[in-house]
Amino acid sequence: MLKTMKNALAVKEIRNKILFTLGVLIVFRLGTYITVPGINAKALSSVASSGLVSILNTFSGGGLTNYSILAMGVSPYITAQIVVQLLQMDIVPRFVEWSKQGEVGRRKLNQATRYLTIVLAFVQSIGITAGFNALSSLNLVNNPSVQTYVSIGVVLTGGSLFTTWLGDMITDRGFGNGISMIIMAGILARIPTGVKQIYTEQFADASSGELWKGILFVVVLLVAILVIVTFVTYVQQANYKIPIQYTRRLAGATNNSYLPLKINVAGVIPVIFASSFIATPQTILMAFTQSYGEDTWYKVLTNIFNMQALGGMILYTLLIVVFTFFYAFVQVNPEKLSENLQKQGSYIPSVWPGKETEKYVSRLLMRLSSVGSLFLGLVSLIPLIASNLWGLDESIGLGGTSLLIVVGVALESIRQLKGMMMKREYVGFIR
Repeated sequence: MLKTMKNALAVKEIRNKILFTLGVLIVFRLGTYITVPGINAKALSSVASSGLVSILNTFSGGGLTNYSILAMGVSPYITAQIVVQLLQMDIVPRFVEWSKQGEVGRRKLNQATRYLTIVLAFVQSIGITAGFNALSSLNLVNNPSVQTYVSIGVVLTGGSLFTTWLGDMITDRGFGNGISMIIMAGILARIPTGVKQIYTEQFADASSGELWKGILFVVVLLVAILVIVTFVTYVQQANYKIPIQYTRRLAGATNNSYLPLKINVAGVIPVIFASSFIATPQTILMAFTQSYGEDTWYKVLTNIFNMQALGGMILYTLLIVVFTFFYAFVQVNPEKLSENLQKQGSYIPSVWPGKETEKYVSRLLMRLSSVGSLFLGLVSLIPLIASNLWGLDESIGLGGTSLLIVVGVALESIRQLKGMMMKREYVGFIR
């Protein structure tokens, strides 16, 4: 990885892309420290490690702790993406039609996603502001009123759109997937705070007799992180090779050609989707804390969408499984793959071209997604269970999700760097 980075930085075009990306991420980090007007910036310090705040902080780079203008991060945009992609599955005919129109249809779908992002960001921002302010111990809003809530909602919605725009700028002119890079930058930026929190809890006030317990905890935590990182890296890079043969000899084609499919086809996207999807109802429910906090229906829904509770864990795992299967078929469309193989004059041995190839790829995707969903669910769920069993901080329980995102994005970024370097070598050879 270090060698790849060194070689990439030696190329001016790639170096400019990396520097542009870093510049955008610096702007994003600065934005997380600009507090929303009319807000008590220190009000959330007492609940900074709670489940909902930790989830939203993952998508806002710690911006929610400061209640900054970028406190909502990319969470509304990700939720809007999920909804729009679901609506393309023969639910909204116009969306289905747009999905088949190539680049023109993609632009229309992106526009619809932006409009939905505005609505979701406004609703979530008002919901979470009213919810936190309803907690008697916080006093988040200085002068609560309808006008104040609306103005805060407008500011936070604008911040969410600005964050999404920064992600698009990275994707278009920088390096890597912009939204994923922003999420990863937010997670990495919170590491010093996490280290300080662990030190405070384990060593700051520990007696000499309890010091060894703190050291043991840190050692076990580091070993667990190394094991998870190694496991995630291994699975994320694992491929299933589908053999491909050609009906006619093509330039560059050999008898050993194959089509690689990742064991975890969907990557870390299902984890991001599931986290964002489970956070949205939580933010909306918070707006009703003061009025319905003691009602049975409110307690049931709060338990269902709380990732630290049993119901929330089950829902979170199910969402990861569902989104893994869903996004795998979005990434690898069996129908289009079958059509492309026919156009190239190629086929899979022992499988008839056309419908049979489509069915074969669909069955293969189902099997691969079963392994992928089990892998993602296991890595995300183990830290949550450990957090509940041993009474660890809630933010540590979300560490599996954060590790999945960081490792997945890092691997994808290195893969993209290698692709850019390889492309440059080919261009140089042709010239």
